[in-house]
Amino acid sequence: MRETLKKYFGYDSFRPQQEDIIRHILHKKDALVLMPTGGGKSICYQLPALLSEGTAVVVSPLISLMKDQVEALLANGIAAGALNSSNDETENANLRRACIEGRLKLLYISPEKLLAEKDYLLRDMHISLFAIDEAHCISQWGHDFRPEYTQMGVLHQQFPQVPIIALTATADKITRGDIIRQLHLVEPRTFISSFDRPNISLTVKRGFQAKEKNKAILEFIRRHEGTSGIIYCMSRNKTETVAQMLQKQGIRCGVYHAGLPTQQREETQDDFINDRIQVVCATIAFGMGIDKSNVRWVIHYNLPKSIESFYQEIGRAGRDGLPSDTVLFYSLGDLILLTKFATESNQQNINIEKLQRMQQYAEADICRRRILLSYFGETTTEDCGNCDVCKNPPQRFDGTVIVQKALSAIARAEQQISTSILIDILRGNYSVEVTGKGYQELKTFGVGRDIPPRDWQDYLLQMLQLGYFEIAYNENNHLKITSSGSDILFGRAQATLAVIQHEEAITRKGKKKKVVIAKELPFSATGGESQDLFEALRGLRKRLADQEALPAYIVLSDKVLHLLCISRPTTIEEFGEISGIGEHKKKKYGKDFVNLIRQFVE
Repeated sequence: MRETLKKYFGYDSFRPQQEDIIRHILHKKDALVLMPTGGGKSICYQLPALLSEGTAVVVSPLISLMKDQVEALLANGIAAGALNSSNDETENANLRRACIEGRLKLLYISPEKLLAEKDYLLRDMHISLFAIDEAHCISQWGHDFRPEYTQMGVLHQQFPQVPIIALTATADKITRGDIIRQLHLVEPRTFISSFDRPNISLTVKRGFQAKEKNKAILEFIRRHEGTSGIIYCMSRNKTETVAQMLQKQGIRCGVYHAGLPTQQREETQDDFINDRIQVVCATIAFGMGIDKSNVRWVIHYNLPKSIESFYQEIGRAGRDGLPSDTVLFYSLGDLILLTKFATESNQQNINIEKLQRMQQYAEADICRRRILLSYFGETTTEDCGNCDVCKNPPQRFDGTVIVQKALSAIARAEQQISTSILIDILRGNYSVEVTGKGYQELKTFGVGRDIPPRDWQDYLLQMLQLGYFEIAYNENNHLKITSSGSDILFGRAQATLAVIQHEEAITRKGKKKKVVIAKELPFSATGGESQDLFEALRGLRKRLADQEALPAYIVLSDKVLHLLCISRPTTIEEFGEISGIGEHKKKKYGKDFVNLIRQFVE
C-alpha cells in the first residue's frame, strides 16, 4: 500500500483513516466515507483500484469532475478514462474495449450512463469495486438531490460480490442513513474524518448594503492580488451584476449559472481552471466539478440556505492545505427571502430548520468553527483562533435605549411595517412608503438619526436573534414584538447589544495582509523561501501545462512548488523525494525543474 502510494502519488504516509478505509475495501467490504473537501477522499478508492485485479467503476455526477480526476490520474501515470456524452463514439468505443480487455484501472461514468451500460459493458468487465462519489446526491435529505442517483441500488443486486464505497464531503445523520439504505450496502462500516479545515479562515460581515458590499469585495480582491477565488450569489441576475462591477475595475472575471448555454459555462470553468480568469461569480450550480487545488478564497455575497451548502462551497478554497480566506455577507433581506423560499418548498420543515442553523452560524458571537464542527457531530474544546469572533471577540454595551427606539417605532406603526420602512422611520427619511402611510407624523420619526443605516441593520439582526421581535413572513414580512421585546419596551428588562466593529478601509498602497500559515504545514511564510524562485517555478509549471493543455495545478500543486522553494533539490533523485511527486512526474518533469533550481542556486 505504501509503495503504491509513493510510486503513483508521491506521498510517504497516509492521512488519518485512509489506510483503514483502503484495507477495508481490499477485503471486499462495503463502506461509507465522510471526508471534508480536500481531505483525500479520492485516494480511498484510487489506491484499492491500483492494488486490485480488474477495473474500478467510479460514479460521478458531473462531466467536468470526471475530466479533472482523469487528467490528474493520467498525469500520475495511471490508466483511467471517462465514459460520457462529451466523448465522440470512437473514443467511447476505444474505452469500452480497454475496459473489457482489462487495460483500464479506473473508469469514471455518470449515473445515467451507468444504468444504460450495466447490462452490456459492465457485464463483460472484471470490476474490482464501485465508488459512488458525491453520494449525498442519492438522498432527498441531501442538499444536491439527483433523482438518477436513486437507481444505484441495483448495483448490489446485479454484482453482489463487488464492494461499494460511497463517498461524500457533507452529510448529516439522516442523509448518511439514507445513503446506506438506498445503495443496499451490506454491513457497511462508516468512516468519519474530522471536518476541521484549520487552514481556512472564517469571517462574517453583517448588514452591508449593495454599495458597501461591492466596495468591501474590491478591497478584499486587491489584498488577494493574483489569487483565484469564487463569489457565490443567490440569484443568476446578481452573478452578472457583480461580475460586471469587477470587470469595470479591470478584474478578470467570469459568470457561471444554470441559465447560461452549456458551452459558455464550460468555457468559464475552463478559463478558471487554467488561470485565464481570476474570479468566477456563480450560483451554487458551480463548483461541484472543481478540483482546482489553489483556490485561495471564497466569498458568499448572500446567506446560503444551509450549513451543508455553505461548508461544501467554502471547502473549495485551500484544498492544497495552504492558508485561504472565506467571507460571508449576511443581511436581513437575505434571511427574509430564504425563509420565503423554504416556506414554499416541498420540505418546508427541514428547509426552515436548516436555514435557522445557518442563521445561528452567521449571528454567532462564539467561535464559528466550533459551530460548524458541532453541526457535523464533532466537538472540540478549544476555540480555533482563525475566525473573526476569535480574532476580535465582541464587546458589549447597554443597548436598551436603541432597542426601545426600534420597538417603539414598530408599535406606533401598529406592527404593520417591514425592516426597510422601520429604518426609514428611525432615520427620518421621507420615503414614498413612509409618507404614503403618514409615518412621518409618528413620535418616533427621526429618533435614530444619529445611527447610520448599516448599523441599524446590524442592531435589528441582533434584536431578531435575541428574540425581541419576529418577522411575520406570511404578512409581507411585518415585524411583530414578542413578550421579551415588550419587557424591554416598557422598561421591565434591559438589553445588551454587541458593539459593531467597523473595519479600516485599505488603500491600494495599504499594508499587505499578514498571512497566518496553518500549524501543520511543512514551511513558514518566511523560512528560507524565495518569492523570485517561486514565481520562476510557477512560470515553468505554466509553460509545461500549456504544452500539454492541462491545468497548472495538475502538473504540480502550489504546495509542491513551495516545498521545492525550500528544499531546492539539484538532482532528479532529490526532486522525486518531495512529497506529492510520484515516479511518473519525477521522470517527466524532474529535469526541467532541477535545471531551473540549479540556475537559481548558482
